[in-house]
Order: sequence, then C-alpha cells, then structure tokens
Amino acid sequence: MISILFAGAVSMVLTLLGTRWAITLLSRRGYGQEIRDDGPTSHHTKRGTPTMGGTVFIIATIVGYFAAKLFTMISGHGSAPTASALLVLFLFAGMGAVGFLDDFIKIVRQRSLGLRSKAKLAGQTVIAVAFAVLALQFPDERGQRPASPFISFIRDINWLHLAGILVVIWILLLIAGMSNGVNLVDGLDGLATGASMMVFGAYTLICIWQFNQSCASFPTAKCYEVRDPHDLAVVAAALTGALFGFLWWNASPAKIFMGDTGSLSLGGALAGFAVMTRTELLVLLLGGLFVIVTASVILQVGYFKLTGGKRLFRMAPLHHHFEMLGWEQVNVVIRFWIIQGLCVVIGLGLFYAEWVAG
Repeated sequence: MISILFAGAVSMVLTLLGTRWAITLLSRRGYGQEIRDDGPTSHHTKRGTPTMGGTVFIIATIVGYFAAKLFTMISGHGSAPTASALLVLFLFAGMGAVGFLDDFIKIVRQRSLGLRSKAKLAGQTVIAVAFAVLALQFPDERGQRPASPFISFIRDINWLHLAGILVVIWILLLIAGMSNGVNLVDGLDGLATGASMMVFGAYTLICIWQFNQSCASFPTAKCYEVRDPHDLAVVAAALTGALFGFLWWNASPAKIFMGDTGSLSLGGALAGFAVMTRTELLVLLLGGLFVIVTASVILQVGYFKLTGGKRLFRMAPLHHHFEMLGWEQVNVVIRFWIIQGLCVVIGLGLFYAEWVAG
C-alpha cells in the first residue's frame, strides 16, 4: 500500500508544479491550440491556449511509478518492475507519442487538423499490435501471461477463446476504441481529465482487490488469475494522482489542454488495464461516458447518411449538442462527470457482486 500511495502522491505533486511550468513554456513558444471553425462559436475564445499538456502527466506518471518502486526497494519491501506494469506504461507513452506528433503538426502548420487520418491510424496500430504481441509473452513462474487469449468481463469467459491473430485483433480494436473515445470526450475544459481520473481510480481499487484475492497467493475458488495486480495498482494510482494535479490547471477556464497527446495516451492506458486485469468488457461500463459520446458520433454520422443530410443531434459529439441547447460549459462538464461517476459506481458494484456471488 505504501508504494501505491507514494506513486499517487509523487505524480500529483509533479503535475501540480510541472503543469504550471509547462503553461509558461508553451505560451512563450506560441504552442497554442487551433480551434475548428465548425465547432461551437463559444470555443473560439480558447484559441491560443497552450496544448500538449498530456506530456506533463505522462512524464509524471512514469516518474511516479519508478519513484515508488525505488522507494520501496530501498526500504527493503519492494520488487523489480513487472512485465504487466511496463507494458501498460509502454502503451500509455506510445499512444501519447502518436498524439504528440498530431498536436505538433497542428501547431507548426497552424491548423486544427494534425496527422492525416491514415498516418494517425497507422501509428496507433503499430503501438497497439506491439503491445498485444508482447502482452501474450512473459509468463511468470505459474505460466500466467500479462494478457489472455480469452475475451473477459470480470474474469476470462471460458467459451470466448480467441486463437492466434484474433487475440491481437481484439486487443487492437479495444485500444483503438478507447483511445478514440477519450479523444472525442476531450472537447470541454476538464471533461476528459475528470472522467478518466474516475476510471483510473476505479482500476486502482480493482487491482488492489485482485492482489488481495490473487490465485498466486490465495488459491481459492474465487481467486483472480491476473499477473502482477499489485504493480498494476501502482501504475493506476500514479495515473490517478497525475490527473488530479493536471485537473487543477485544466478545469474551466482551462489554462492548458491535454491535446491528442493526453487523450490518446489515456485511452490506451484504459484499454491496457482492461486487458491486464481481465475486465475487457467491464471497461465499457467503467468508461461508460466515453462509450456514450462515441456512440453519439456514430449515430450522428449514420443518421446523416441515411436521411440525406438530416441531423440527430444539433452537433456531435454529444457534449456539444447540449452546448448548442444553451447549457453552460461548466454545467455540461459537471453533469457528464455525474454520469461517468454513476458508470464507475455501477461497474465497481458489478465487480464486487460477482465475487460475492461466486
């Protein structure tokens, strides 16, 4: 528990202090956000706000994790970094790197669109496939690997076994869906940061519970076959703490945006935790807001094509629809946070209920 708390505290302090420094540096260099002309007109006042803030919480999370590992190893109670934790951090940072390129091109070329869609998808695919392939390696002394060939809900679903390349494709789809889902939600000050913080907080609790009921330590009928749950909890805590610190500056009115650097990295990390903790379908509920917002875009595009130009919502993604109805941005954010909070509570409730019911 010391390493979990230490990782969260270090990463939070780093983002609280580091984001202030990043705002100053990015502002001096003119690395400001370009705003789409077809978005809500109220957003035009945000033009020039520093972006690429996701870089700060990516660095803070990685430093927080390794600082916690070093601290506990020096005190004689720690262990070396595990394959599961390193793979989640790899996916987190790798997706962030793709987002960073996207943000950087937007800034350099002074336009609201960065990487071309094919290049962006290719970058995400390379990182996701590398993660999937590596996650199926590195068995521990019990033969348990970071990822499983089964589709999972709260545990592996025994009759949903995927063979060979299908496992990699499934993980790729999960990563692409979650990373782009967070990217779509990142449209209002603090919305994606606060929503993501709730999910990573939930994963901290899930990983702690799985560690306390691990088959490696307590081989009972209800134990969890998850590799390295304690180390995953340290990563989740570091992420949660980093987002707490970032939200201080990202809340309305935002002094800095996370950009695609942040949104793609957070979505990748969510998918990574889902794969590692065997909660691949549960993450759709834990991250319910991301699913709802993504669905709104799919419905909008589908309805537009089917009806020859009619719109289901005034504007998609969904949070912009409510802005167009006259809701204040802060009201939209808080109400969407409430929805996300309910999704997390229900998801955690199902996770615990499954254990109780056996």
